[in-house]
Amino acid sequence: MSEVVKDAWSAYLKQLQLHPLRTKAITSGVLAGSSDVIAQKIAGNKKLQLRRIFLIMLYGFGYAAPLGHFFHKLMEIIFKGKKGKETTAKKVLLEQLTISPWNNMVFMAYYGLVLDRRPFSQVKSKIKKDYSTVQLTAWKFWPIVSWINYQYVPLQLRVLFSSFFAACWAVFLNLKARSIAAKKD
Repeated sequence: MSEVVKDAWSAYLKQLQLHPLRTKAITSGVLAGSSDVIAQKIAGNKKLQLRRIFLIMLYGFGYAAPLGHFFHKLMEIIFKGKKGKETTAKKVLLEQLTISPWNNMVFMAYYGLVLDRRPFSQVKSKIKKDYSTVQLTAWKFWPIVSWINYQYVPLQLRVLFSSFFAACWAVFLNLKARSIAAKKD
């Protein structure tokens, strides 16, 4: 079995080297879709909502992975290969003050407008009401993930690493969004 895993990992790394953005996009899409399957099962859905899974996969594929790919490249340009704990702390702080708030806002809007097909006014109201809770919770979770990512994970694997934890985070966001939607219905 370990030989199969080793071969699969080697093939993945080769694709990551040959087609970095495409490989990250596919990986992120699959992980995002998996997170929605898990969220649906936790929420007690008897039958999986395939449209939702597809739309969450599309979010990971078309938004999250490309943004992560280019953001991590930008961070390397900004910090010009500097290493060390002080640089890592600066990267984490910059990420948490810029991309983290943006990503949570975009996900909440996408979820409400695209997945739930709610009117903009309802989505805007929901974001006003719940965004601060989501963001404050994000600041308890993501700095640790980001620290590990910047300190120990090679650049080419950072989107994979963050996509894995984003899948866990998306389960939380999905369940939060669903509980709020259920209260309104």
